[in-house]
Amino acid sequence: MVQTQASLDHHLDALAAIEPAFGEVMARHGRPEPRVRPCTHVTMLRTIVGQQVSVAAADSMWKKLTTRFGEDPDLEAMCAADDDEMRAAGLSRQKAGYARSLAALVRDGEVCFQSLPEDDEEAIAELTKIKGIGRWSAEIYLLFSEGRSDVFPAGDLAVQVELARILGRQERPPEKLVRQWAEPWSPHRGAAAILAWHSYMAPPM
Repeated sequence: MVQTQASLDHHLDALAAIEPAFGEVMARHGRPEPRVRPCTHVTMLRTIVGQQVSVAAADSMWKKLTTRFGEDPDLEAMCAADDDEMRAAGLSRQKAGYARSLAALVRDGEVCFQSLPEDDEEAIAELTKIKGIGRWSAEIYLLFSEGRSDVFPAGDLAVQVELARILGRQERPPEKLVRQWAEPWSPHRGAAAILAWHSYMAPPM
């Protein structure tokens, strides 16, 4: 798990033992702190709301949504809401469809955020049943909400850019190649992604 500083440090130390370049990153920029999000469908709903919009726009939409459906949004009401009601709650037609998909799957027990499969690939497959949720969103949820230490969002632009820089490669690699690079890092690949984000956001030295 990578939900506490101690557990994240354990995986970071293991990574540095496998790939010295990771140790060099920590020497330059320090160690990242764990990112922890609630383990609930509400977190995934916030992900849907925030897709492809600014943080300010997402916050505004979320405020409208929770005003209409409650802080822990009423799933039945969301399933029954038409596009006009959802638009009044701040969601576009596309996002409304995604939100209703999430609400229906959780309501009907087809996706249970409290008992996702232990196998990472099976958990990703379950989460991507939700319309609008692709592999990247599922991996981000599993990494930050459940703290799964070997979940690796290789499709993330910042992860691709920064791992190429850390490993001394010339160009941003495709997702498939990044996954190949990361195979020797298992079961610590989640920490590699967290360290890559930390390094990517660090001020130039």
